Amino acid sequence: MTWRRLNHILHRDIGYISVGLTLVYAVSGLAVNHIKDWNPSYRVETVHTRIEPLPDFVEKAEEAIPVILEQLGEKKGVENSFRPDPESIQIFVQGRSILTNLVTGEVVHDKAVPRPLLYELNALHLNRPKKLWTVVADIYAVALGLLAITGLLMFRSKSWLRSRGFWLMAAGVVIPLVAALLL
Repeated sequence: MTWRRLNHILHRDIGYISVGLTLVYAVSGLAVNHIKDWNPSYRVETVHTRIEPLPDFVEKAEEAIPVILEQLGEKKGVENSFRPDPESIQIFVQGRSILTNLVTGEVVHDKAVPRPLLYELNALHLNRPKKLWTVVADIYAVALGLLAITGLLMFRSKSWLRSRGFWLMAAGVVIPLVAALLL
């Protein structure tokens, strides 16, 4: 078997193995690139409810927290709270926030709900699982490097420095270098 034939086989097989991971990284990469426009991992679900008004607690809103949570039937512990205005308190419990107007009893619940499939793909892309996924991501990175090298070795022409492929490859190297220098 010639080295050229072996190179083609390696390029083809590594390419097949890389297809699934490439699609995962492509979809989640697009989502993560636009994080300033939307949250690719979560959507916010807003629910409006009411409790009994608690005007006596306006001056001491922190003391109203257990009463508010009891009226709402909330079992999760408080992570944090703050006063967005003199008549309200915002309470943060696991996975959501509860904004309560103490004078009117109006309550706005904002809950972060994971987006189906995108949440998981983004977690993989950002390497949240760590451990074994780091090994998989490292193998994938090496596979992409091998794909690039075996792809370059497929050139047959001795004048490949003047070919369209060379100039496209050069652009692929220059673009991130220029971006790194400018950003």
